[in-house]
Amino acid sequence: QVQLVESGGGSVQAGDSLRLSCVAPGRTFSTHAMGWFRQAPGKEREFVGVIGWSGGSTSYADSVKGRFTISREKAKNTVYLQMNSLKPEDSAVYYCAAAPTLGIVVSSYEYKYWGQGTQVTVSS
Repeated sequence: QVQLVESGGGSVQAGDSLRLSCVAPGRTFSTHAMGWFRQAPGKEREFVGVIGWSGGSTSYADSVKGRFTISREKAKNTVYLQMNSLKPEDSAVYYCAAAPTLGIVVSSYEYKYWGQGTQVTVSS
């Protein structure tokens, strides 16, 4: 079963930065859109951002726009989520996902492959 593996989560202070990574061992997602989602306790999973198959197109949730940046390194089959100026409300489990489409998709229903998630905790 195809699985995405996230890493880079942790506990930080407000204002700090973290970079999450997502790799797909043994599988390439070069023709997939790669997205990041998050879920806080008691809340629904929400869209964070997405990068298109070529890496030239991105889209972000308003809550993270200007602070988070998604990039992908196809040679390493890796997608990154750079998170700057973190806030306590960014605390959540962050998931990486892949959608079999060349375009930008924000709905979780479009994503076919998911990782297990990595915890990010931001304290004030």
